[in-house]
Amino acid sequence: MENTFQALYNTVLHRRSEHKEGSYTCYLFEKGLDKILKKVGEECSETIIAAKNGVKADTIAEIADLQYHLMVMMVNEGITLEELEAELDRRSLKTGNLKTFHQVDHNT
Repeated sequence: MENTFQALYNTVLHRRSEHKEGSYTCYLFEKGLDKILKKVGEECSETIIAAKNGVKADTIAEIADLQYHLMVMMVNEGITLEELEAELDRRSLKTGNLKTFHQVDHNT
């Protein structure tokens, strides 16, 4: 059985190859990468604001919007869910990976 992310990815993938009249996803593909990236940025900002406002339902809705637009970007850029999962799996194997942050001397 397909999970929600796989189903969404498959729908977005299908919209890229099969134009459907009135489809927002098709519209994004027609407008190209700049439009897709603009929407990713907008949704990212809206997610941050929703989280800052502390209304869980609003934050969930904005995360869903962001996930959708990221999925469109992934399909546009030829990135598969399997590739993303492989990267996340690779990262999950790391332990003790807290990075030391570079301290900037603001006096110089």
